[in-house]
Amino acid sequence: MPTLLVLAAGMGSRYAGLKQIEGFGPSGETIMDYSIHDALAAGFDKVVFVIRRDFEAAFRAATGAQVSRRVAVDYVFQQLDDLPPGFAVTPGRSKPWGTAHAVWCARRAIAGPFVSINADDYYGKQAFQELAAELARPAAGGPPAYAMVGYPILGTLSDHAAVTRGICEVDAAGDLQAIVERMKVERTPAGARTLDETGAAQALTGREVVSMNIWGFTPAVFPMLERHLAQFLEEQRRAPSNAECLLPVVVGELLREKAARVRVLPTSDAWFGVTHPEDKPTVMRTLREMVARGDYPSPIWTETR
Repeated sequence: MPTLLVLAAGMGSRYAGLKQIEGFGPSGETIMDYSIHDALAAGFDKVVFVIRRDFEAAFRAATGAQVSRRVAVDYVFQQLDDLPPGFAVTPGRSKPWGTAHAVWCARRAIAGPFVSINADDYYGKQAFQELAAELARPAAGGPPAYAMVGYPILGTLSDHAAVTRGICEVDAAGDLQAIVERMKVERTPAGARTLDETGAAQALTGREVVSMNIWGFTPAVFPMLERHLAQFLEEQRRAPSNAECLLPVVVGELLREKAARVRVLPTSDAWFGVTHPEDKPTVMRTLREMVARGDYPSPIWTETR
């Protein structure tokens, strides 16, 4: 059975708060409560949280205590000084190293297939069912086979501000070929638009498939992440910055190297998340509607396994 890896160490600079442990559901549930609920229903048998030490107590009280009564739970701390051999923290660095580093930090807590998600995103029941089935397939020859769930871009845009999205290039067989980061993506009457490298507006259909950082991996990914993290840190030695080592970027590099295959799993479920404070009322209303039609109990942890 797969493990659920919840990335919850982000600083939430655009939201200006710890949205990972903020109550959005009718009974004060966090967004990740719903993802964990869906993962357990899909057969996941362990949850690993990647968090920061400075909010460990608050995190355990908000979510960890409830979850640990229902499934095996482990905690991993994303620390600036948890780095590959030969590297040290860049002087003046306070920002976390990014999502690729966050996943790598869990290398000692995960021994089998796992699904990595953002704590502040809702992915839908089907996403966890599809990934659990994909990760259960017998390994074939060739490079390691991973998976991701892809969402139509129009359903991932904020009504309040432009966002950045990783648009996926998918071949006829359903395999990911590349992820192209697009900045300032926003809705238009005809679909969506983004800005290209020159700053010019580029129209989108709204049907493009995007990555929302829900991935299915095996432990084979950890040495791959370490290698690319080391390359990133070497660049930071030469030119220190607040740049982050991002998971979609590393996956794109693995594809270019032909070091991995990634299956793109479509879903009809909605994605939603909280990027800006203005997103909160919409998320709260959506969760109330889900509870009202019986998709989830309220409180969500009234059920036992």
